[in-house]
This record gives sequence, C-alpha cells and structure tokens, in this order.
Amino acid sequence: MPRKRLVDVALQSHDIAVPREVAALLADAHERIEAMDNSMRVEIPAFVPSNFEVVYHALAEIQAANLATGRRFVEWGSGIGMVACLASCVGFDAVGIEIERKLVDIAHEIADDHDISVEFVCGSFVPAGIVPRVDWVDGVAWLTTEGDDGHDELELDPDDFDVVFAYPWPGEEQVIFDLFADVAAVGALLLTFHGMEGVKLQRKVKR
Repeated sequence: MPRKRLVDVALQSHDIAVPREVAALLADAHERIEAMDNSMRVEIPAFVPSNFEVVYHALAEIQAANLATGRRFVEWGSGIGMVACLASCVGFDAVGIEIERKLVDIAHEIADDHDISVEFVCGSFVPAGIVPRVDWVDGVAWLTTEGDDGHDELELDPDDFDVVFAYPWPGEEQVIFDLFADVAAVGALLLTFHGMEGVKLQRKVKR
C-alpha cells in the first residue's frame, strides 16, 4: 500500500494573546462583512468567511512551534483577504489568490487601511494545466479553474510556498487535499478550515 502523501500535524493549544492591532483588524473584517449588501451576496454566493479568530490562533501556533519550513504563505481563494492579512501579522510573507475582482478590491482596502504588507492577485489558485476532480453541490461547481493562473500573476510557482490556507466548500475537501498533494513542495503545510470542526493541519511528506 503506497505511503500517504499528506500526514496530520497536531496543533498545540497555546494561550496566545491577540495583539491590539489584530483585534482591530478582526473587528473591521466583521463590520465589512456585515455591511455587504444583498446584491453582492447574490453575485458572489460562494463567499463564506471562515472563523478568522480560530484561524489566527492556528497561524500563531504554527509560528510559535516553528512548524513551517519557511515564511512564504498563500491563501487559496482569499476572499476579502483576512487570512493572508493575519498570516502577515504573525510574520509570514503572505499573498492571496482570489477569482472575484470585487473581493480582491476589498482585500486591498483592508490591507491598506491597516498598513499590512500583503499582496493579492485576481485569478484562479488552480495552476494552469491542472484539472481537479470537482464534486458538484446543488448543480454548481464552486472550485473554478476559469481566469488567469494566480501563480503566474505572482511570478511564483505552487511549490514555492511553505504554508497554504484554504476553506474548502462542502464536497471539495478531498479535491483541495489532492491538489495540494499534487502541486506543493515536500515539507509544505496545508491549513484548512472546516466550519464547526475547526482547522486541520497537514504536511506533504511524499511526492
């Protein structure tokens, strides 16, 4: 039986205080989400924010425990860019890839307003030439390969990153795991958010 390419990595539960500037960032994000009008929610139904506080603690724990092999971080499907911003706040060189231009614009506004060094590009996080096995949910495939390759926009390859974050839509979890296993560098970490189940951290150990 072939060895698994991804293995689970345990996150220790440290009592990590939230700095004042991060608390302000989190509050701003929640206010902006609440302020989104119905037309935007209809236009971009796939935008569902993760629990930013839970993800922040996971990112802080990854840094505190020195789990990452380096500092490069990418958020796949970055939405309004909050996780990439939080990654920058804990010390990663963070970028985000998002297919919806309006969400990319909001992400830039948030980063600028809070003076956070992070880059966002509009495009697909699925590399050119890769056709993921996408499950269909109510007749809609949420994981799209349309648009420019976001990695090309960044002038980086998928295996340049040490940590990848994604919030898979129901039915797409294994698609994200397989995509990461196919394109990430050996040693890279995949952090995913799963609603009420919280976060999952995995490391690629085999090509």
